[in-house]
Amino acid sequence: MTDDRSRRPRLRFATEVLALQLAVVVAVVALTSAVFVRIEVTRLERAAEGTALAIAQSVAAQSDLRAAVARLSVDGTDLDPAVLADGPVQRAAVAAQRRTGALFVVVTDDRGIRLAHPDTDRIGEMVSTSPDAALAGRETVSWARGTLGESARAKVPVSAPAAGGAETSRASRQSAVVGEVSVGFNRARVYDTLVEDSMPVIGAGLAAVLLAVIASMLIRRRLVRLTLGLQPEELVTLVQNQQAVLGGVGEGVIAIGPSGVVTVCNPEAVRLLGLADPVGRPVASLDLPAPLGAMLAASPAAPASATIVAGHRVLLVDVRTVFRDGHDLGRVAVLRDRTDVEALTRRLDAVGAMSTALRAQRHEFANRLHAISGLLDVGETARARAYLADVQERGPLRYPVQHADRLTEPYLQAFLGAKGVEAAERGVLLRIGAETLVQGTITEPGDVTTVLGNLVDNAVAAALGGDEPTRDGGSPWVEVEVLDDGTTLHLSVMDSGPGVPAGAADSLFVRGPTAAPASEDVSQVHGLGIGLPLSREIARRRDGDVWLASPGGGDHGAVFCARLEGVVS
Repeated sequence: MTDDRSRRPRLRFATEVLALQLAVVVAVVALTSAVFVRIEVTRLERAAEGTALAIAQSVAAQSDLRAAVARLSVDGTDLDPAVLADGPVQRAAVAAQRRTGALFVVVTDDRGIRLAHPDTDRIGEMVSTSPDAALAGRETVSWARGTLGESARAKVPVSAPAAGGAETSRASRQSAVVGEVSVGFNRARVYDTLVEDSMPVIGAGLAAVLLAVIASMLIRRRLVRLTLGLQPEELVTLVQNQQAVLGGVGEGVIAIGPSGVVTVCNPEAVRLLGLADPVGRPVASLDLPAPLGAMLAASPAAPASATIVAGHRVLLVDVRTVFRDGHDLGRVAVLRDRTDVEALTRRLDAVGAMSTALRAQRHEFANRLHAISGLLDVGETARARAYLADVQERGPLRYPVQHADRLTEPYLQAFLGAKGVEAAERGVLLRIGAETLVQGTITEPGDVTTVLGNLVDNAVAAALGGDEPTRDGGSPWVEVEVLDDGTTLHLSVMDSGPGVPAGAADSLFVRGPTAAPASEDVSQVHGLGIGLPLSREIARRRDGDVWLASPGGGDHGAVFCARLEGVVS
């Protein structure tokens, strides 16, 4: 059987906070009011007791009343109620009661017999409360219930007049007690000002509750706005999921709040960007690549994607603006490291190029052996010698690369041969310079491919970018020179283009905001805005460098040089 309580809708957290605040305020106001009422009641009771005592003392001090009571206080004397009802004692008591507004003013003799009472029918009777304390000479105040109801009463002894007007001792006064005066005030009369006195407190309490309601509503609205209406358990789940996701994914995530402050940055983003404790800092104060900083600082707009260079890494960045219930929560950037993918692609391209070159060389070598064998078989020794000389001059395979025989290293020969084919398709001649000499073997084809490939691609584009084909009117060309020195490889790439404009040399290696779209082939990225910076980063990572040796002049265009350490064995 389903419990009804489990199906009862639960109050939202903000509503629970509102109800709790109101309950606390109401409880505090009620407790404060109760304490005040209690203090006021005590004050009124003490005031009533003091007033009753003062009136009783005043009545008991009247000389005429003392003399009359003394005359009537004779043991064994019969009292006539009718005479007492119209006697001086009754008149004095009634006058005092009317003057003070007391509930009663009662006068007794030394036995406790009423000599005066508001109800004349009770004159001559024994009082309802004990007169012993007053008859013993003690003044008392108390709350008691008598024939006229509950009241605050005071009992004061009545002493006989002193003989000759002289003062007597305390013992004489006690022995001369001839009766008592009892004065009482009705409880309703005592508390008749309680409500009036409590009105300011009640008003202040209601004002406090109203203020608490308004404050609680404002706090509730702010709480809902700050938590986006999420419940505590949802916030806990959200934090747990965030930690699990951000710590478990292999991509960098960095989030920027609407104020431009970093709110989230997972360890992968810290590693990729080289940041130190970025959370809580303005994005403008972080050492971010310029394109990434501009994307994060931009106003909310459509999603943006770009490929940027951060240090020696190539990163694919996706930036999105996050909204919830129409509120802008900031921007989130997802960073994907494409450096390893690019390196692997380059290595696979290198292996593929080398494999293709070796297959082509094997096939061509076999064909040439058959040709030489046939010439020898028919006795054409001279033609066989000429054919061998031509092979020696042009190299083992006829790539569209001029002076390809100057480069004998298999990997570089295959790579530049492939580049020569690409350049020839675009109408550019690729040639090997006279200073080329590589005696070792390439051990880091990925880095060499990236640097040399970028320089050749840029040179081919520059050779095709002039107003005229070349400075001398011939076909556009690119010249590559490669020289090894121990484990160091030196590269030089020169083109026939118009050269680098004056003042633009300093900006060649600056990572500008322009980047290739993510949809383009990675192999084209390095020639479209980030190739030279990336090449320099890779070279400097190996304690080398890439630089502009000549902006152009005379019979050639720009000349770029590179030095790569530890890439040759």
